[in-house]
Amino acid sequence: MAAKQHKKEPLNHVLYRAVMIAIGAALAAFAIERLLVPNKMIDGGIIGVSLILDYLIPDEWRLLNFATLVILLNAPFMYFGYKHIGKTFMLSTILGVVILGAAERAFHHFSPLTAEPILATVFGGLALGLGVGLVIRHGGSLDGTEILGILLTKKIPFSVGEFVMFVNVFIFGWAAFVLGVEAAMYSVMTYYIASKTIDAVIEGIDETRAAFIVTDYYAEISDAILHRLGRGTTKLIGKGGYTDEEKEIIYAVVTRLEVTKLKSIVNEIDPDAFITIMPTHEVRGARFKSAIH
Repeated sequence: MAAKQHKKEPLNHVLYRAVMIAIGAALAAFAIERLLVPNKMIDGGIIGVSLILDYLIPDEWRLLNFATLVILLNAPFMYFGYKHIGKTFMLSTILGVVILGAAERAFHHFSPLTAEPILATVFGGLALGLGVGLVIRHGGSLDGTEILGILLTKKIPFSVGEFVMFVNVFIFGWAAFVLGVEAAMYSVMTYYIASKTIDAVIEGIDETRAAFIVTDYYAEISDAILHRLGRGTTKLIGKGGYTDEEKEIIYAVVTRLEVTKLKSIVNEIDPDAFITIMPTHEVRGARFKSAIH
């Protein structure tokens, strides 16, 4: 039997992703070279290791600068990413890392934006997080640490996040010896701001909530959600674990600001309804944005 042929990604989608990855990598390089490096701050992961080594390597070895180091150190992770995650991811990562290195060299000749550590920490973290977030959102990576984490967590009892945090503890500890304790502390703050910005870029700024409502008044509540909130609902069928009684469950997605109104609608129609509300990472669908308030 012939293997199923999958549709190729349209060329305009590929080009759009490539442009967004290039913008993200250039923005990350801007943050590193114009804000972090002049103030002796680093990021975590491979970028952080490359910055520390760049600081330690003597001037006569200038070929081993940050741009070269970040490409060389990421190379093994690109290979493993290709073997275990896929060719598209590898190509996107290569594009991002090469542009990161090239843009860093270009920005190297400009003067620092600020010598104030707090400003460099906040705006450096925001710019770096925005850049890295754009790269990740469009299918690439600038840091091989997470790739290593994905591979190793299959064999060790830690999550990817825990592994990355564990590695970064050593990197920032090393930075304290090389750059000084204060610089390391500012670097941790920068990393925290960047990580939160990355989350916002990847997951989106609009905070949404998914609601599951178990009720005997499915039709009335579903109709009220549709006409008073402007949100569609999905009907799920479930069974009580104790009674084995069949129940109709309403599934709906609302914004964070609509949660109170949703609970009010449910309580008004069925005070005994069981409702669970959970955060969601991303909602796709052209009709979701239009709502009644």
